[in-house]
Amino acid sequence: MADTIQYTLYKRHWKEGEYPGLSHHSIPGSSKKTPLKNLKKKLDRKNAAKAWVSTVTETLSDCILKKQWLQALQVFEMLREQPFYQPKEGTYMKLLVLLGKSGQPHRARQLFDEMVEEGCEPTPELYTALLAAYCRNNLIDDAFSTLNQMKTLPRCQPDVFTYSTLIKACVDASRFDLVESLYEEMDERLITPNTVTQNIVLSGYGKAGKFDQMEKVLSGMLESSACKPDVWTMNTILSVFGNKGQIDMMERWYEKFRNFGIEPETRSFNILIGAYGKKRMYDKMSSVMEYMRKLQFPWTTSTYNNVIEAFADVGDVKHMEYTFDQMRAEGMKADTKTFCCLINGYANAGLFHKVISTAQLAAKFEIPENTSFYNAVIFACAKAEDLMEMARVFNRMKDKQCPPNELTFSIMVDAYRKEGMNDKIYYLEQLQQELLNNGCLPSQ
Repeated sequence: MADTIQYTLYKRHWKEGEYPGLSHHSIPGSSKKTPLKNLKKKLDRKNAAKAWVSTVTETLSDCILKKQWLQALQVFEMLREQPFYQPKEGTYMKLLVLLGKSGQPHRARQLFDEMVEEGCEPTPELYTALLAAYCRNNLIDDAFSTLNQMKTLPRCQPDVFTYSTLIKACVDASRFDLVESLYEEMDERLITPNTVTQNIVLSGYGKAGKFDQMEKVLSGMLESSACKPDVWTMNTILSVFGNKGQIDMMERWYEKFRNFGIEPETRSFNILIGAYGKKRMYDKMSSVMEYMRKLQFPWTTSTYNNVIEAFADVGDVKHMEYTFDQMRAEGMKADTKTFCCLINGYANAGLFHKVISTAQLAAKFEIPENTSFYNAVIFACAKAEDLMEMARVFNRMKDKQCPPNELTFSIMVDAYRKEGMNDKIYYLEQLQQELLNNGCLPSQ
């Protein structure tokens, strides 16, 4: 981080009944030395304390890595209670990002306020992390409020990354009027949009089907000297058309970018593989994979996930399992999406017993159980018409503090509607409205 990390020194507070007393050196005429065995005990205690600190710090890092936000906060609270604890900007940054990604924006705000109370001076990066937590959870008003707060603080002025984050949230919410106002504000503050900002807007226009505006932004980038299109621009355009199933347009733009001198990367090929897979164009999918091998581009987890997803969507268990086995044989680490695709594939094939064993395997591999994972299992239960198990999975989801999203409710309401269980539907609709009012309902 650019700013220097501020530390707050804490004085030692003696516990009730405890007092430092007098040292031997403070008593006139006393020159008695500390026994060696006492020194050894002191060193042992010191070493034990160091080991404890190291263990707790490692546990905190592990929880953050595994996206276990509740456990991370609990471990962090233990750390804060220790007399040697000093607030660190880096730790707060990681926790704020984790809470934002875990659908916990209000806890992120609470943590931010506690950080300030502890004497850790906020930075533009920390404010941007808080703003991003609101943006990830569609709390645009709170995000704008945070932006306005930053503008009043001389040492926390928003930068291009702050604006890019907020622009992305507005784009995702199809609030293109706000995007224009943010562009104007950036211009007034002499902040130039970078390629990242433009790529975000390109993606938004593409997803909204505003292809004229998308091409206008892209043309501006081609004429600009400050934000030329890059491989991310290429990937953005390929994703837009690939996700909409417009294969011809995707291939046309792929060739255009190549003519601009932009070379594809692994992600570019993964986008092509995913698009071909969704349209069941398996020959083209295989050709891209072979081309990657020829150019010595590595097959990544995303590469395998796209292939697994292609077969899972049509319930082709044989080829899905073959791809997963090949993935493991090559030492490629499976992630949450891998298991979501496997579960969906077994559900589409009507093999519910394999859904259960796959969920157990995910637990064995310590795969993070996020909203997408629970949605996949809930979908499988609904497909198997096992509504009791579906309800149990939903309760486990709530117990694990994993926020349901619109897709969660859609799957469950449809399942209950087929059985005419109106009381269950009413409960879910009430819960959904409550989460929506509290700003705790992520979109799909």
